[in-house]
Amino acid sequence: MYPTLEACVNDLERHGHLVRIREEVDPDLEMAAVHLRVFEAGGPALLFENVKGSRYRAVSNLFGTLERSKYIFRQTWQSTQNVIALRNDPMKALKQPFRHVRAALAATKALPLRQGGGASGFEEIAITDLPLIKHWPMDGGAFVTLPQVYTEDPDKPGVMNANLGMYRVQLTGNDYATNEEIGLHYQIHRGIGIHQHKANRKGEPLRASIFVGGPPSHTLSAVMPLPEGLSELTFAGLLAGRRFRYSYADGFCISLDADFVITGEIHPGETKPEGPFGDHLGYYSLVHPFPVLRVRKVYAKRNAIWPFTVVGRPPQEDTAFGALIHELTGDAVKQEVPGVKEVHAVDAAGVHPLLFAIGSERYTPYTEVKQPAELLTIANRILGTGQLSLAKYLFIAAEENEPLSTHREAEFLRYVLERIDLRRDVHFQTNTTIDTLDYSGTGINQGSKVVFAACGGKKRELCTDVPAQLAGLRDYGNPVLVLPGIVALEGPAFVGYAEAERQLRELTDAIGARGAMPECPLIVLCDDSSFVGASLANFLWATFTRSNPSHDIYGVNGGYAFKHWGCDNVVIDARTKPHHAPPLVPDPAVEKRIDRLFASGGSLSGVR
Repeated sequence: MYPTLEACVNDLERHGHLVRIREEVDPDLEMAAVHLRVFEAGGPALLFENVKGSRYRAVSNLFGTLERSKYIFRQTWQSTQNVIALRNDPMKALKQPFRHVRAALAATKALPLRQGGGASGFEEIAITDLPLIKHWPMDGGAFVTLPQVYTEDPDKPGVMNANLGMYRVQLTGNDYATNEEIGLHYQIHRGIGIHQHKANRKGEPLRASIFVGGPPSHTLSAVMPLPEGLSELTFAGLLAGRRFRYSYADGFCISLDADFVITGEIHPGETKPEGPFGDHLGYYSLVHPFPVLRVRKVYAKRNAIWPFTVVGRPPQEDTAFGALIHELTGDAVKQEVPGVKEVHAVDAAGVHPLLFAIGSERYTPYTEVKQPAELLTIANRILGTGQLSLAKYLFIAAEENEPLSTHREAEFLRYVLERIDLRRDVHFQTNTTIDTLDYSGTGINQGSKVVFAACGGKKRELCTDVPAQLAGLRDYGNPVLVLPGIVALEGPAFVGYAEAERQLRELTDAIGARGAMPECPLIVLCDDSSFVGASLANFLWATFTRSNPSHDIYGVNGGYAFKHWGCDNVVIDARTKPHHAPPLVPDPAVEKRIDRLFASGGSLSGVR
């Protein structure tokens, strides 16, 4: 496997998976725009050889397709899967010890290797020497998008209790003192947040090292949801087929395989405004106070390469990341949540807002009316597990007489909507946590969740045309069939929740007065129903990123019985709200400037 990032770049080029860009490209918006256009075309990895303002090269789109990602890890893929499987189910090794000897040996070889010499092999540079890549027009500055942020547990120092995570890093802009301060964006429940909490309690600064580059396995290890007891550094070595090599300089951990290393300290109580930043939901995350890293030193290898990606409305390169992780971890979620067959974080909806799941339903085998019971237990486990806890919407079904897959998204929704009892099977959690990057809630990290659960036989046939009850409604028009049983309806602009409640009461009353409509269980109120209905991706993105279940779900003939809410037809108000973050829109002038690279004679003339 690759000992360095450059070895990976050269191998990809030899086998037709990478193109070198010879022309000078500006890191201020141009490099990101090039990446986005090439990714959308399903194109190769890109090596920017001439980055304006920096002597360092930059590479992007390494993980742009699942096929390329699996090619990069082809030599260690199977052994890594085997080790993860043993971690998930250690009884396998006891039952068939000889079959799993190779996996055990692979895991042993993955232990991190400490070496002397401090930061030898690196030269000391400044933040402003780096490729300072700004991705979207309203971004607050230049960001690192593929960092490996390393911290150690203040109570248990050392690499085996360390955390390696991918948390975005703002290098320039806002109130950061140039070359002296950078911003770190992370949530307190993440590994680094736990370390910071312990350091704050001791009244000590938390030392952090940010590694950029190195073998691709090191980048992937920073985002892997690993089984308990398997450290990120061990996984990095395992997937690289080569032990993670490190040393210490001035008390800071140095990855000897990284292309760049930034060291510094996070002091108790120190925050500064971070952002905005164009993020994976397809909107900007806005300015909020986040911890500051006081920069100690910045190091670079002599021929270092700066890896980066661009995030935005899915699908993007991190979509391939997610697919890669899913294939590697296999059945890990089944071990984590008993009774679950499948959990799918829906990429088109920004990953975190929407989950589809399949679970077992064994609690009511002898009752005449089968209803979700075990499914609800499983749903609570899912919504309390790791990053799955950031979800707002969970659709969960029991697989019974026919095969079911959460990855066939339209089929899965149809299956749920055919079977759900909307008066019984909708369950809310209010005043709870959601993703920091999701602005549909009542404040940062504040929002709600809803579970739609379905089991048993079909209760309805879903409409394949717009029902007559949704035509000719005053102030609401252009009804569009999105999927069987789902209709998008255009409404007036959202001005506030008090007015929305009045509007939705009038709308649901008007629909209810026109007669029962069981064939259409879900109505989406939106700003542009033609857009929402144009594709499954548009529907998933607009509906589930622009709504907060507790505030934006209404119902035709809705009401409470013993504190449980139900209705005949669900209405989700997915109109854009004034408190929502703005969507990501490319700069037309930048798009025009990069045309030169794709024109005849340009480095990317073959990419369409």
